[in-house]
Amino acid sequence: MAARMGCEHYTRSCLLKAPCCGKLYVCRLCHDAEEKHQMDRFKVKEVQCSECQTLQQAQKVCQQCHVQFGEYYCDICHLFDKDKKQYHCHLCGICSFDPCRIGPQKKYFHCDKCNLCLPQDLQGNHKCVENVSRQNCPVCMEDIHTSRIGAHVLPCGHLLHTSCFNDMVRTSAYRCPLCMHSVCDMKAHWDQIDKEIAQSPMPTEYQGTTVKIMCNDCQAHCTVPFHVLGMKCTDCGSYNTAQDGGLIQQHPGPDNENVTGTNTEQQHDQDETAMPH
Repeated sequence: MAARMGCEHYTRSCLLKAPCCGKLYVCRLCHDAEEKHQMDRFKVKEVQCSECQTLQQAQKVCQQCHVQFGEYYCDICHLFDKDKKQYHCHLCGICSFDPCRIGPQKKYFHCDKCNLCLPQDLQGNHKCVENVSRQNCPVCMEDIHTSRIGAHVLPCGHLLHTSCFNDMVRTSAYRCPLCMHSVCDMKAHWDQIDKEIAQSPMPTEYQGTTVKIMCNDCQAHCTVPFHVLGMKCTDCGSYNTAQDGGLIQQHPGPDNENVTGTNTEQQHDQDETAMPH
């Protein structure tokens, strides 16, 4: 009965004959978990009916007992499953069974530069990254393009598995692992840091001290007041910044004028400021 109903991955009434080793498995994922090699789904030629055990050419309905192997069948990917409004995108090269891209197809468009099907509300409203899904998830280092785990599109255009994104947020990691851009709207966090800085003046010896920073969100370079709680970008207001040099302290000169000098004991090279936790 288990084989007839499929496996934990798919609902189907047939087994695939692996073109690599000739063994029968419910799906490529079950095969890959047991074997030391991967099944090429596109090269599958034969399936075995789970009802009558007839080995036959891959097709939607058994030639012997006429049981339907799957409500949905793709004769390119050899994907059998219950109907989830899946569709095969010839430009992606696979069926869109990612939970974020399950049809109907009219809800999605294929972005040529990203080389990926995306929801219609992102058309003209996302940052393109060339062949973005052809890279591994930068958190778990597993494949994104063929993964059954949903993909989350970050504001910077990079992709993470949705589960990996949720894990990041739970651990207070708010920056893209690839480009360090903030992964969500951080205005509320920046406002909170503003309040904390206003209530926590720096010691006398650091008052008037400035530092050069680079903003990870807008890439601006600016000189701002130094504070241990964070340095705010003067262009976009983000605290997602990194030091771009040492501290610059203001020392009173003999004529009561400020003389700018670099505190060599406080030199840092591209140290990142702390993100809110």
